Amino acid sequence: MFGTYKPQDVTILLKDISGLVKPIGTREREKLIQSGRHYSEMLPLEYEPSVKYLRAYFDALNRYAKITAAAVASVAEKIFADKGNKIALVSLARAGTPIGILIKHYLEQKLACEVVHYTISIIRGVGIDKNAVNFILKRHKPEEIQFVDGWTGKGAIQRELTSAMKNFPQINSGLAVLSDPAGVAEKCGTHEDFLIASSCLNSTVSGLLSRTFLRKDIIGAEDFHGAAFYKELEEKDLTYQFIDSIEKNFDDFPEIIDSKLEFNSGLDEVKKIAADFKIDDVNLIKPSIGEATRVLLRRLPWKILVQSLNDKNLEHLYQLAEEKGVKLEIYPLKNYKACGLIQKIADN
Repeated sequence: MFGTYKPQDVTILLKDISGLVKPIGTREREKLIQSGRHYSEMLPLEYEPSVKYLRAYFDALNRYAKITAAAVASVAEKIFADKGNKIALVSLARAGTPIGILIKHYLEQKLACEVVHYTISIIRGVGIDKNAVNFILKRHKPEEIQFVDGWTGKGAIQRELTSAMKNFPQINSGLAVLSDPAGVAEKCGTHEDFLIASSCLNSTVSGLLSRTFLRKDIIGAEDFHGAAFYKELEEKDLTYQFIDSIEKNFDDFPEIIDSKLEFNSGLDEVKKIAADFKIDDVNLIKPSIGEATRVLLRRLPWKILVQSLNDKNLEHLYQLAEEKGVKLEIYPLKNYKACGLIQKIADN
């Protein structure tokens, strides 16, 4: 175990690569990605939140704690109805891990389930960590396994997971997420694009772990995919502050009244955005509040599309965009409340 998660909350099936990979600045990393280097072969420099941004984060956490708890309860009930009381949650590192812990706690506390929780790596364009999946299959029946993530953007990870599970046909590839504006998850708390506050920060709300890493000179054939532990950030770790803030609402949350998505799939809306902004690579379009936040935190943003410039629920985005000097543009989003557009720099 490495990172700051409690061992009873999650088994981390990742190789510790701390100190082995030098993080790369945003512009240099973006150039490499757009010239063909895979993002999993590099680690980004971690964004150090400003005092103003942290204030916006805590405000967002307080504002959305109850609906997040409601979404946890909703998706946990669906998992229980499908799997029964013996469950192996497999969260997708890193954003899925704190969500997996919340679902585990709800299943144990409210539904008296026996739950084991693992976190493993899945990488867009590369696939899932097969060594980690085989590790889990040696310990659990395939029907006990439930994949977990935080939210869906345009559904790329669900498609990656569906493709990866062709090698493991005995395992159901359906994702369980809190928010599914893309309309692709098998189980979700809601289809509403609401802010899951953990998306506002990087490692400091994810056990001080980096995003997952895969490069042949460091990750061997028998290894799990890698991640680095940012031990130097221990004093700034908010992982359990986030988890506890949601969990204390498990006995007091509003009923979720789910709305019908206007686009059948998030990819349909992404294609419309691509046409409107003349973007030929949909990988440069990152829809949902969570993905737009990530664009501002660790990519090179071109602009951020929002439904409104006066939405209190998007204040962290407004703050981050101001800090980064990124334009906010009003756009008639349907499934989503926000969307990040990445600057194309490969030809520059």
